[in-house]
Amino acid sequence: MPCLAGPSRRVRVIRDLSLSVRDGELLTLLGPSGCGKTTTLRLIAGLERPDDGTVRLSGEPVSGRGFTAPEDRDVGVVFQEFALFPHLSARENVAFGIDDWDEPDRSARVEELLDLVGLEAHADKPPGDLSGGQQQRVALARSLAPEPSLLLLDEPFSSLDVDTRVRMREEVREILTAAGVTAVSVTHDQEEAVSISDRVAVMSGGRIEQVGTPEAVFQQPTSRFVAGFLGHAAFVSGEVRESCVDTALDAVPLERVDGLTEAYSGSAIDLMVRPDDVRATVADRGAGNGEVIHRRYLGPTVLYRVQLANGDVVGCMHNHADRVSLGDHVHVRLAADHDLAWFPQDGHPDG
Repeated sequence: MPCLAGPSRRVRVIRDLSLSVRDGELLTLLGPSGCGKTTTLRLIAGLERPDDGTVRLSGEPVSGRGFTAPEDRDVGVVFQEFALFPHLSARENVAFGIDDWDEPDRSARVEELLDLVGLEAHADKPPGDLSGGQQQRVALARSLAPEPSLLLLDEPFSSLDVDTRVRMREEVREILTAAGVTAVSVTHDQEEAVSISDRVAVMSGGRIEQVGTPEAVFQQPTSRFVAGFLGHAAFVSGEVRESCVDTALDAVPLERVDGLTEAYSGSAIDLMVRPDDVRATVADRGAGNGEVIHRRYLGPTVLYRVQLANGDVVGCMHNHADRVSLGDHVHVRLAADHDLAWFPQDGHPDG
């Protein structure tokens, strides 16, 4: 996989990455900045050459012993900045990638796509007269025009304001489904990834940590990195008994901990809890099992961080009307209605 060269050293960006994309799905590469997700996308597009390994499209190698140029890969790309031609209308931008088609077919395809993305009424406007969301739909239609076998989306919503971003996620997902196209997206936005993807591949340090449905990756993380990266996860230390796990929160029955059995009795483990898994109620000073050490107002909700008596810190998400203040002594209890993930305290990734 590729190395980026600097004045005095080469840095390996992608390590031992193996990933397959299913026909018709939207798969999202999710991870923090610098984890290698955009480089992976550029490898698929042919904008980077791997130092070793093979990229295959529809089963055929396009890098490895030989190298297929980007324009010959039958891959469409929607860039972060949209890259529209400012002197062309929306219609002309969409038509740009199929200028070698016969005119009747070309015109029919452009009108079909303008209708698909809901821009028929704006077809003759230049990009400068369109909103950010409309520009994104033009960029999407232009990439779909040649009927690519694969569509790549590089941080497609990052340049939009928050409200437009949420709306466009849903619209783009609907457009891709209607077009029946296979797509790979890149983002660092967890909410975006889990809300629009069929599967999510979580990356860290140039490697794929876990691939699965959004629900599986969120609820059954296979490494501490995945657990900590998604959903404000916290880790509560505990000791496994014959029938439960003793923690500073509650005694948690073994059957409520995913994959944990009596065979682990006596082991020290960490239970993963997220803010919606716990509830805090104000207690008399000196009572309770924790103290509120941080309070973040989020509008509809408030996120609290509570330090437990043993030093563990957990997050609690409450309705904005709840009256819990910074410094309050609270009683924190588990309120999760699902099995909890766990990890050995030695840091081994398997749980």
